[in-house]
Amino acid sequence: MQHEAHAHHDHTGHEGHEGHEGHEGHGEHAHQHHGHGLGKVSWSMAAQATLHCLTGCAIGEVLGMVIGTALGWGNVPTMILAIVLAFFFGYALTLRGILKAGVDFTTAFKVALAADTLSIAVMELIDNGVIALWPGAMDAHLGDPLFWIVLAIALAAAFVITTPVNKWMIGRGKGHAVVHQYHH
Repeated sequence: MQHEAHAHHDHTGHEGHEGHEGHEGHGEHAHQHHGHGLGKVSWSMAAQATLHCLTGCAIGEVLGMVIGTALGWGNVPTMILAIVLAFFFGYALTLRGILKAGVDFTTAFKVALAADTLSIAVMELIDNGVIALWPGAMDAHLGDPLFWIVLAIALAAAFVITTPVNKWMIGRGKGHAVVHQYHH
């Protein structure tokens, strides 16, 4: 679940760059990166990409679980809804950033798909795998502490496992390296 915040750079000291405007809420996460998405990628950049992705996925996961529970759905339909919404919100966060850069919707949508699909898929596989395999987690209700504890552990595991995937992808000019060109 990587998105617009994944390839932000600190351009201080770079000739021709006055700074990085328009990335609200991410100024404290700016970092230097040479090669613009190719070659050596910092763990910090990969972690930011993953955190951005995790944000969209977590929104979708929780919303899906709340809706499924409120409608009295069983575990499987609720999990499917949560996964669909995780992809939706994951892509939406990336789309928002690319569209802000003035890119047309079709191009922005293609970039979001290219940037986020593998990251979201890995994150959802890990996240939902932990929840499905944790004893009692699938039967826990929203009011049960077990539900929230296992969800937090599942999201943390997804973050830890997805960060190296994002680092590898960005280093090869894929994933959020694709989004990077639209943040200038």
